[in-house]
Amino acid sequence: MKHLLKFGLPLLAALCTFLPGYAGDKSWKPIQITWHGQSFFEIKSSKGTNIVIDPHMITAYGRIQGVKADIVLISHNHNDHTQVEVIENIRDKAVKIIPGLKGGGPRAAWNQVDEKIKDVHIRSVGTFHDTEEGMRYGKNTIFIMDLDGWRVVHLGDLGHMLSPEQVRKIGQVDVLMIPVGGIYTLNGSEAKKVVEQIKPREYIFPMHRGTKIYDEVLPADEFLEDQPRANVTVSLDNKITLNRDPQRPRPLIVQLNYWPRGKRD
Repeated sequence: MKHLLKFGLPLLAALCTFLPGYAGDKSWKPIQITWHGQSFFEIKSSKGTNIVIDPHMITAYGRIQGVKADIVLISHNHNDHTQVEVIENIRDKAVKIIPGLKGGGPRAAWNQVDEKIKDVHIRSVGTFHDTEEGMRYGKNTIFIMDLDGWRVVHLGDLGHMLSPEQVRKIGQVDVLMIPVGGIYTLNGSEAKKVVEQIKPREYIFPMHRGTKIYDEVLPADEFLEDQPRANVTVSLDNKITLNRDPQRPRPLIVQLNYWPRGKRD
């Protein structure tokens, strides 16, 4: 026992330090996620680089203020994902706008993205908005972002199960933003199957979902059915700082609020 205490416990602590996801692992840094309803997210790196994805101006959510960007990603061309005017510094020439599609209408083609901007590496995978290879709603783009030791994946308005090749291209995922509201995208049960395909390790953020002020798509209820209670959390705020606390359930499903804590609602 004396030898175990002398050698075993320090060895165990050293091993844990290097386990993926362990809180003592210095290969990652905290990043901040903010949700503004629908599929509109901000992702802020530890160096302050702000990635804005799929900005909208949906009337029910009111005027969204204070959003500034270094990088803007647009998953597809529908107008609840393309309202860059809501971004306060959008006219700044330093802001990099990356569309997931080139051109408009049924002839739009996927924009193949694979580039490093500041401290963020961004890739794209082409998918569809429906189960009919885009014949109903068109093409869609998945964005894969590597920053601060996290791989964050935003599925846009994905409308189908992923192929093995698409799963391979996405790779191992830490944080997944997935549509669950049905009608135009994956519904709750379909989204659970896509989660099984991707197997995110750390966090899941259900998006493109109905809320009590916006009901054009379904709420996250079906997606949350049968999920372990410990793995689901509801925030009163619209932002969260991600961590790798070894005591945290994994993957943790986080329902963010659509406004900052204490404002409006």
